[in-house]
Amino acid sequence: MALVKNKHALLSHGNVEGRKIVLDIIEYTLKSVDAYDLVRGVVFVEGQTLSINRLKYDLSRIRNIYVVGAGKGSVRIAEALEDILGNRISAGIIIEKRGQGRKLSMIKVVEGGHPIPDGAGLEAAKEVVEIAKRAQDGDLIIACITGGCSALMPLPAEGISLDDKRIVTDLLLKCGATIDEINAVRNHISAIKGGRLAMYAHPAEIVNLVLVDEVAGLPWGPMVPDPTTFVDAVRVLKKYRLWEKVPDSVRRHLEMGLSDQRMETPKPEDFERLKVHNVVLASIEIACEAAKKRAEELGLNSMILSTMMEGESREVGIVLASIAKEVEKKCRPIKPPCALIAGGETTVTITDHCGEGGPSQELALSSSLKIHKSKKIVIASIDTDGTDGPTDVAGGIVDGYTLDRAKEKGIDVYENLMKHASSRVLKGLEDVIITGPTGTNVADLNVVVVDEL
Repeated sequence: MALVKNKHALLSHGNVEGRKIVLDIIEYTLKSVDAYDLVRGVVFVEGQTLSINRLKYDLSRIRNIYVVGAGKGSVRIAEALEDILGNRISAGIIIEKRGQGRKLSMIKVVEGGHPIPDGAGLEAAKEVVEIAKRAQDGDLIIACITGGCSALMPLPAEGISLDDKRIVTDLLLKCGATIDEINAVRNHISAIKGGRLAMYAHPAEIVNLVLVDEVAGLPWGPMVPDPTTFVDAVRVLKKYRLWEKVPDSVRRHLEMGLSDQRMETPKPEDFERLKVHNVVLASIEIACEAAKKRAEELGLNSMILSTMMEGESREVGIVLASIAKEVEKKCRPIKPPCALIAGGETTVTITDHCGEGGPSQELALSSSLKIHKSKKIVIASIDTDGTDGPTDVAGGIVDGYTLDRAKEKGIDVYENLMKHASSRVLKGLEDVIITGPTGTNVADLNVVVVDEL
């Protein structure tokens, strides 16, 4: 079944042949990192033996199996576990983005707010902690952790309200901070993040199934030690001039943490006594490798430019388009026909009076400025979870005809870019990419195709 739901509209104009190739690569890549299929590839039950990657458990000696987790696509991990383990699961709860959940038999699914946390997520987070504390030696906890976990499983530290946390989250999302910087702050105003959930679960054994949506490609989340400190959290808020804007309760908590080492998030040495095993199901690096493989199957030269692309979406779009132009005009750093693949997570610094848009759409639209009139270049950018920023679309696709088509329709691309209103332009041109929930979440994927014509 096709993941791109509006493919017919996307192929009704512009550089149709180039668009076909780009969309083919995107479809293949998304299917290759589907969470359900990935779990079925590493979790098996044979007789009384449960195998999870290279780990093996004697089911006759496990008292209880608990499944907990949160994030966009986490329900697909839980669904696969339920299909494999069935009634061997004693209890479980998953927190999925509102509108993306589904009913499971053994595992409770709660829909919460994303990117701004809400009360449903808060109450569900309390249930997650209850299960973790209930687990004993001889029990197995399987954690399903994906991007979006931080917002969907909010449990503020003592003295900080959910409203306070909402304010901080909103400020961080709008200031242009990277996801690592955002997490440094969120981990230090939380009672569950930054490895704290794993501490609650001791002495149970934990297997952490992770879809990594951060550019470092490393396991992260409430079951993993936190490399950042209270010093880092304060530094981020001051760097973006948010220190005086966050609620007093947040400042007080962070100031207390600076002077009390006991409040610090768990570090690797704290995890030495825990039984935690991390299994990375997929990452943006794995997704980019899949995209490269598909491009080569289609007869294209291919190159992964980066799996760690960060920065302002508008600027990254110009850079990608500039490389595409270099390929078109100078045949370097690779000869056409070719595909350039880039992954990562770009950001948009929000200002007053912003329109509707998202980082991937803004990246794509910005790149269209540089490839105007080109008959060889097509560029697409998507968020692999199917929702780009606060919008209901995955991303956008552009080519050398985009600016002229916008002009014909009376759409000012430059003005809308300045207002961060990329959705208005791309929807007006029928160039948004619509997938709905994809069942995965491994950051953002950018695909550039340069034909030889």
